[in-house]
Amino acid sequence: MTEETLAPEAPIDFDITSSPIQSFTALQEARKAVFATGRSVDAFRRKVDALGDSGDQGLRRGVGAWMLGDYEQACRRLSEHASDDVASFTHANALMSLARYSAAKPIFERLSKKYPGEPKALGGYLEACLEEALQQKGEADTDGVLAAYEAEHAHANAEFDASAEGQYLAARTAELRRDWGAALMHFRRARELNAAMRKNLFHLAYRAERCGLDEEALTAYQELARLRPVDRPVMMNLGVLLEDLGRDQDAAACYDTIAKSFPTDRRARLYLSDAVAGMDMYYDEDMERKEDRLNQILRIPITDFELSVRARNCLNKMNIMTLGDLVKKTEAELLSYKNFGETSLNEIKEILGSKSLRLGMAREEAVMSIENAKQRYTTGENVEAMNRPIMDLELSIRARRTVEHLGCLTLGDITQHSEDELLGMPNFGVTSLTELKDKLAEFGLVLKSKK
Repeated sequence: MTEETLAPEAPIDFDITSSPIQSFTALQEARKAVFATGRSVDAFRRKVDALGDSGDQGLRRGVGAWMLGDYEQACRRLSEHASDDVASFTHANALMSLARYSAAKPIFERLSKKYPGEPKALGGYLEACLEEALQQKGEADTDGVLAAYEAEHAHANAEFDASAEGQYLAARTAELRRDWGAALMHFRRARELNAAMRKNLFHLAYRAERCGLDEEALTAYQELARLRPVDRPVMMNLGVLLEDLGRDQDAAACYDTIAKSFPTDRRARLYLSDAVAGMDMYYDEDMERKEDRLNQILRIPITDFELSVRARNCLNKMNIMTLGDLVKKTEAELLSYKNFGETSLNEIKEILGSKSLRLGMAREEAVMSIENAKQRYTTGENVEAMNRPIMDLELSIRARRTVEHLGCLTLGDITQHSEDELLGMPNFGVTSLTELKDKLAEFGLVLKSKK
């Protein structure tokens, strides 16, 4: 084999049952054709499922599983073909998709030594080193992560650093140093060198969005959405961004795509409902405020509360993910479930009671209960403003969802959080923070000071 094993080559008419598996790049090109239509995906999946479990057919089945996004099966099958470099490289990429960086690292390391002039192999190894350090040390230990990465990066050369892979990693390390300008510069350069590098486009879109560059983020997300298969996080982020830009119909299309592909994704269905509601401009303003307060509470994930292991496991098995799911259940329904007893029931009732809710509560009753309990602040300065619902701020979709996720119902609840807490939330950047602070200032309120 030569370095063409990993290097780019022209697209081919690929048949998973018989075509030569010549390079990873050829597999990427063939993957685009597979996902051209729903019919082509189904036909390809049937061919993969019909392949045997061992030998050449087992290898092809593993490659086919990777192309379909079934990374678990790809890892199981391709691990048996370590002597085949394309299979190994595909295996390592599948491991990266599953965040198993320590397992991917030695595979990339072997390939980077065998193909010293191929940046994809060295880039995979260095990225695995970086992600492994982040997993083990955490982002709080920035110096430790960077030191671990730089020790391995010392073996790279100027040619690698100038490649798309090198520029992407330079951007990732710039982010760790909180040098956002340098990060954007390197992400953009990587895109110029390789416009189809998914991970670079995703990080570029995310960083641009956090820096308030919504149009640039939108372009990067749209470029990603044209690459097949489309990743769920890409479509979710694109939908949120489109809503912020007032394009509710386009946002709804993104969420609808996810909801159809992943029927159990509750978050996508909730966002789809919001986007569809945003297209209707006629509503009862007072009732909208009351419903909004209730929806904020019903969306709170069960994982936000301290529960015993038994209660949490039972709720997971019953597919109860949010307070909204829980309110729909009655005491009898919960107690009828195996291993769910009075102790777990009391835990649940206490959680709901803290939010002025109870099991089996009708929606109309829940609306009034929340409305009656909204006077949360009775002392201190500016009590009236503190008790106003967050809807009064008229925040953008992105900012509103962030404070909702934190469990905030009133302006006073928002002031219990600091800038750092908010900036640590997904999809909440400097632009959203500035918007929130300005809106609070109109009511004479400020965020919690950093201690």
